[in-house]
Amino acid sequence: MMLEFTVGINIAGKHESVTVAAEDALIAALKVKCERPDAMINYVRRRNKRGDVRHPTGRLPPKPSDRALRSLGDGR
Repeated sequence: MMLEFTVGINIAGKHESVTVAAEDALIAALKVKCERPDAMINYVRRRNKRGDVRHPTGRLPPKPSDRALRSLGDGR
């Protein structure tokens, strides 16, 4: 079952929060770390629908498909 987690990160002294869909908190943290290796993870928590509506977080962008990556590499 996929749940939504809010991951608090710190990049070059700037605090950010992103929302990630994952099976558990560890997987959510690892997804963020893979996308942003320079980020330091401060916290991971389940998404609070009421509180997160008032203070929205960013979303982790979807991974590009292999076909999109190949077309970028070929210069087409």
